[in-house]
Amino acid sequence: MALSISSIFGGGGGAAKSLKKKNKSILERQQMKVKSEFGGEKSSAKTPKLEIGSPIILIEAPQVLKTAASIPCLRPNSGLLNPGDVGRIISRKPKDVWAVRLSIGTYLIDAKYFKPLDFED
Repeated sequence: MALSISSIFGGGGGAAKSLKKKNKSILERQQMKVKSEFGGEKSSAKTPKLEIGSPIILIEAPQVLKTAASIPCLRPNSGLLNPGDVGRIISRKPKDVWAVRLSIGTYLIDAKYFKPLDFED
């Protein structure tokens, strides 16, 4: 006798449907949270928002750099990064920290050290 998920959890698949529905509602809440955090539809056209692939420019050089490798490493910023350096956002990490690809490598940088790059300026 072959076992299947439907024979174990009840033949109708009701549990699977309710799980899909629950996951969908969780995903919708997460998307709403992200939209509200970054301004979503409310953001004006003047304010560029940060998203993956966005170019950024450093406005202040962090004192310590943390690499975005699988095993991160802290290193002092001894002139590696300077205000005015340009990079591109690779991913977002918790607590407003972003993985930014720069000419010298990929680093985890707090958002207070950079701003989105405007090409119109």
